[in-house]
Amino acid sequence: MTCKWYKAYGEFDPRDNIFVGWALGIEEGISSHGSTVVELKAYFATAIDHYLDDYKASWLKPEKPASGKRPLRITPEIHAKALIMARVSGKSLNQWASALFKKAAHLAK
Repeated sequence: MTCKWYKAYGEFDPRDNIFVGWALGIEEGISSHGSTVVELKAYFATAIDHYLDDYKASWLKPEKPASGKRPLRITPEIHAKALIMARVSGKSLNQWASALFKKAAHLAK
Protein backbone atom coordinates (compact mmCIF):
# COMPACT_ATOMS: atom_id res chain seq x y z
CA MET A 1 0.00 0.00 0.00
CA THR A 2 1.11 3.52 -0.66
CA CYS A 3 -0.32 6.79 0.62
CA LYS A 4 1.34 10.05 -0.26
CA TRP A 5 5.03 9.01 -0.08
CA TYR A 6 4.55 6.45 2.72
CA LYS A 7 4.47 2.73 2.03
CA ALA A 8 2.93 0.06 4.22
CA TYR A 9 3.11 -3.67 4.68
CA GLY A 10 -0.13 -5.50 5.37
CA GLU A 11 -1.12 -9.02 6.31
CA PHE A 12 -4.16 -10.96 7.39
CA ASP A 13 -4.46 -11.76 11.10
CA PRO A 14 -6.51 -14.96 11.32
CA ARG A 15 -6.71 -14.74 15.11
CA ASP A 16 -8.69 -11.49 14.95
CA ASN A 17 -10.01 -12.04 11.41
CA ILE A 18 -8.78 -8.64 10.20
CA PHE A 19 -6.16 -7.16 7.89
CA VAL A 20 -3.40 -5.23 9.66
CA GLY A 21 -0.92 -2.80 8.11
CA TRP A 22 2.19 -0.92 9.28
CA ALA A 23 3.98 2.06 7.75
CA LEU A 24 7.44 1.07 6.51
CA GLY A 25 10.70 2.97 6.72
CA ILE A 26 9.80 5.27 9.60
CA GLU A 27 10.14 4.79 13.32
CA GLU A 28 6.76 6.26 14.20
CA GLY A 29 4.23 3.54 14.96
CA ILE A 30 1.68 4.17 12.22
CA SER A 31 -0.65 1.23 11.83
CA SER A 32 -4.12 0.52 10.54
CA HIS A 33 -6.55 -2.35 10.31
CA GLY A 34 -9.72 -3.25 8.47
CA SER A 35 -12.03 -6.14 7.76
CA THR A 36 -11.25 -5.95 4.02
CA VAL A 37 -8.25 -4.88 1.96
CA VAL A 38 -10.21 -1.87 0.70
CA GLU A 39 -11.01 -0.87 4.29
CA LEU A 40 -7.38 -1.39 5.33
CA LYS A 41 -6.17 0.92 2.54
CA ALA A 42 -8.73 3.58 3.49
CA TYR A 43 -7.76 3.45 7.18
CA PHE A 44 -4.07 3.58 6.28
CA ALA A 45 -4.69 6.76 4.26
CA THR A 46 -6.59 8.22 7.23
CA ALA A 47 -3.77 7.27 9.63
CA ILE A 48 -1.20 8.98 7.39
CA ASP A 49 -3.38 12.08 7.10
CA HIS A 50 -3.71 12.26 10.91
CA TYR A 51 0.03 11.76 11.30
CA LEU A 52 0.81 14.61 8.91
CA ASP A 53 -1.88 16.87 10.43
CA ASP A 54 -0.46 16.32 13.94
CA TYR A 55 3.00 17.36 12.79
CA LYS A 56 1.65 20.33 10.86
CA ALA A 57 -0.18 21.56 13.98
CA SER A 58 2.96 21.19 16.09
CA TRP A 59 5.23 22.99 13.60
CA LEU A 60 7.55 19.98 13.61
CA LYS A 61 8.57 18.09 10.49
CA PRO A 62 7.20 14.57 10.06
CA GLU A 63 9.63 11.72 9.66
CA LYS A 64 10.29 10.93 6.02
CA PRO A 65 10.14 7.29 4.97
CA ALA A 66 13.27 5.41 4.02
CA SER A 67 14.35 6.40 0.51
CA GLY A 68 16.49 3.38 -0.23
CA LYS A 69 19.57 5.60 -0.44
CA ARG A 70 21.95 5.26 2.46
CA PRO A 71 25.60 6.31 2.39
CA LEU A 72 27.76 4.08 4.56
CA ARG A 73 31.09 4.82 6.18
CA ILE A 74 33.34 1.76 6.15
CA THR A 75 37.08 1.26 6.23
CA PRO A 76 38.93 1.21 2.91
CA GLU A 77 39.91 -2.42 3.57
CA ILE A 78 36.29 -3.53 3.95
CA HIS A 79 35.31 -1.47 0.90
CA ALA A 80 38.02 -3.17 -1.20
CA LYS A 81 37.03 -6.66 -0.01
CA ALA A 82 33.36 -5.92 -0.64
CA LEU A 83 34.16 -4.79 -4.20
CA ILE A 84 36.04 -8.04 -4.79
CA MET A 85 33.18 -10.16 -3.41
CA ALA A 86 30.65 -8.26 -5.52
CA ARG A 87 32.72 -8.74 -8.69
CA VAL A 88 33.26 -12.45 -7.96
CA SER A 89 29.50 -12.90 -7.58
CA GLY A 90 28.88 -11.04 -10.87
CA LYS A 91 27.04 -8.18 -9.18
CA SER A 92 27.58 -4.48 -8.72
CA LEU A 93 28.52 -3.37 -5.21
CA ASN A 94 25.00 -1.97 -4.75
CA GLN A 95 23.37 -5.24 -5.86
CA TRP A 96 25.68 -7.29 -3.64
CA ALA A 97 25.17 -5.06 -0.58
CA SER A 98 21.42 -4.93 -1.14
CA ALA A 99 21.28 -8.74 -1.15
CA LEU A 100 23.21 -8.81 2.15
CA PHE A 101 20.92 -6.21 3.72
CA LYS A 102 17.87 -8.14 2.55
CA LYS A 103 19.19 -11.35 4.07
CA ALA A 104 20.18 -9.60 7.29
CA ALA A 105 16.73 -8.04 7.57
CA HIS A 106 15.22 -11.53 7.23
CA LEU A 107 13.39 -10.59 4.05
CA ALA A 108 15.10 -13.11 1.79
CA LYS A 109 12.98 -15.96 0.55
